Amino acid sequence: MTQSLDRVRKAARLRKKEQLTALFHHINVDSLRTAYYALKRKAAPGVDGVKWQDYEADLEPRLEALHRRVHRGAYHPQPSRRTYIPKADGRQRPLAIVAMEDKIVQGATVMVLNAIYEGDFCGFSYGFRPGRGPHDAIDALCTAIGKRKVNWIIDADIQNFFGAVSQSWLVRFLEHRIGDKRITRLIQKWLKAGILEDGVVTVDDKGTGQGSVISPLLGNIYLHYVLDLWADRWRQREATGDMIIVRYADDTVFAFEQEDDARRFLDAMRARLEEFELSLHPDKTQLIEFGRFAATRRKRRGLGKPETFAFMGFTFICGKSRQGLFQLKRKTRSDRMRMKLQEIKEELRRRRHQSIPEQGRWLRQVVEGHIRYFAVPTNRRAIGHFRLHVIDLWRRALKRRSQKDKTTWTRITRISDGWIPKPRILHPWPDARFAVTHPR
Repeated sequence: MTQSLDRVRKAARLRKKEQLTALFHHINVDSLRTAYYALKRKAAPGVDGVKWQDYEADLEPRLEALHRRVHRGAYHPQPSRRTYIPKADGRQRPLAIVAMEDKIVQGATVMVLNAIYEGDFCGFSYGFRPGRGPHDAIDALCTAIGKRKVNWIIDADIQNFFGAVSQSWLVRFLEHRIGDKRITRLIQKWLKAGILEDGVVTVDDKGTGQGSVISPLLGNIYLHYVLDLWADRWRQREATGDMIIVRYADDTVFAFEQEDDARRFLDAMRARLEEFELSLHPDKTQLIEFGRFAATRRKRRGLGKPETFAFMGFTFICGKSRQGLFQLKRKTRSDRMRMKLQEIKEELRRRRHQSIPEQGRWLRQVVEGHIRYFAVPTNRRAIGHFRLHVIDLWRRALKRRSQKDKTTWTRITRISDGWIPKPRILHPWPDARFAVTHPR
């Protein structure tokens, strides 16, 4: 399977403007098995109610039967189950949970499409790509702000992107590279499978079903043609100064040397997105003065400190080092921290009658996961505050177990020191890691 996909990858790299045919046979039992084992073991089941462990009982016969149905055209995806998760701003994010066999076939299809599109995608696109993650995007942005001529920032957020994608435009974009009609028909089946909510199945001509296995890749393909290629061309032909682009899924940051470039680009981007049935979020999209000289220039004009912007869970701040030099500071977004603490509070209420070691083991996993992501230089204080709030929530939960409970701060501090990891910086400085990732 790996060797055959390597051939697809090589052909896609050599023939960048041609369609690739004869792709459907790469969706075989081996690729289906690989896709199955790549799924999350504890993921919620779809409308079929089948969990990962249930499907494993007769895995090989089921995969062979699924493979036969896919290749003779008898495979029909089931509607996705609608669920909602809370967002940091208090609203609900709709997710589509697909059935187990649909997850498997989508995963195998993603492997084939990745072999083609990884050679096409722009270097400043980081979201949901093999070998790339959130911290790679953050490193690129921090390095650009610190070393390039950056004076203005556009923090662009596309409103309801995964629900607003035009399916007809998406299919047209896919046909630029995918010449195998069986692949495009398979994707259209998933787009038209519908969403099950309150016992009613609704089918729409918009959206990719956020939460499905293939949705992130389809979103990347859509934005590759709508935004990435256009923005890169605008940078080469229209920009009069330096321009930096960093995109992670539908969250994009543009950095400019010239204010005029930033304003012209923002107007042009609004018009460009409207052509493809997308729009910028009016409240979350902003143009701000930012960079090494922002504080000095704003002070000269009688303005306050430079504004901040958010990206990938961090708030970016124009700060100073101990030597008085410019230093880009990153701090955990306050709304993200509040939401996480609220989740911990509710879970501790459900675990109230567990023993202290059981609660401690769970809290250790939660805090370690938080630290693994947010433990970047300049963010140590926010991590310390998070740990302190978690300890306070634990103390309150223990005191509610009994009116006679005597869990004092001294006691909870001694208990928490044995279970909850202390704040520490795990990530290197962005320019150091970026230099290793991109040695040029």
